[in-house]
Amino acid sequence: MTTQRAIAAALLAVSLTACDKNAVQPLTGPVPGSYVKFFNFGVNAPQVNFYANDLKVTAIQSTSGTESTLGVAYGAAGIGGFYSAVEPGQYALTGRIAAATDKDLVIATVNTTLEENKKYSFYLSGFYNTATKQVEGFVVEDVYPEEIDYSVALVRFVNAISNANPMTLYVKSTVAPNAESAVGGAVGYKAGGTFASITPGVYDLSTRYAGQTTNAITRTAVSFLGGRVYTISARGDITVTSTTATNRPFLDNTTNR
Repeated sequence: MTTQRAIAAALLAVSLTACDKNAVQPLTGPVPGSYVKFFNFGVNAPQVNFYANDLKVTAIQSTSGTESTLGVAYGAAGIGGFYSAVEPGQYALTGRIAAATDKDLVIATVNTTLEENKKYSFYLSGFYNTATKQVEGFVVEDVYPEEIDYSVALVRFVNAISNANPMTLYVKSTVAPNAESAVGGAVGYKAGGTFASITPGVYDLSTRYAGQTTNAITRTAVSFLGGRVYTISARGDITVTSTTATNRPFLDNTTNR
């Protein structure tokens, strides 16, 4: 009887644990889904919310109980540069005006297929047309290994400047011997290069046209940490020479991992 009671008590405990809403549930395997980053790099574009079909995937927090009329501003990434998870499938990725005027008007659409367990970046790009209220857009796949190698950083270049020729990204160490190296080859508008390994450290960045020695865009003192993955994206108007103008050519640094 003592043994039977012990077994019954153990079974009851297991049963109660399984029914407890706070019980730890075993989770195995990756969460299925596709993952997308969203960038508003369309020069002069209004603030937007991003959608995957009719699913709103970026937003600004509101404390009033009504939807905020603010969105992802030019030069910014949605949800702080993190990936949004959506179910795999065919999508119309859109940027829609967040302001009260022209609220939810679609200013860019890219139709694409998002595959399971793959990562992507969706860019608004080029120049916003105030007459048609349209801007260009494109999607690139973010292909990098899941295994983490802390001895290197992975870096790639994306070109979101519509009036720039294909450019190559160069990184130059800020410590002796100040070696400079190219990160892949020339990347045209609406394209992205492959991720390349570099030694972790602090670098000055530049882009140049093929056969040119003069830099098209520069940015100094950018840190790359071992085990991390980075995308350097060119945005703005390549003809602007001001160093402070909002629409000046600029190299954005966003962490993929």
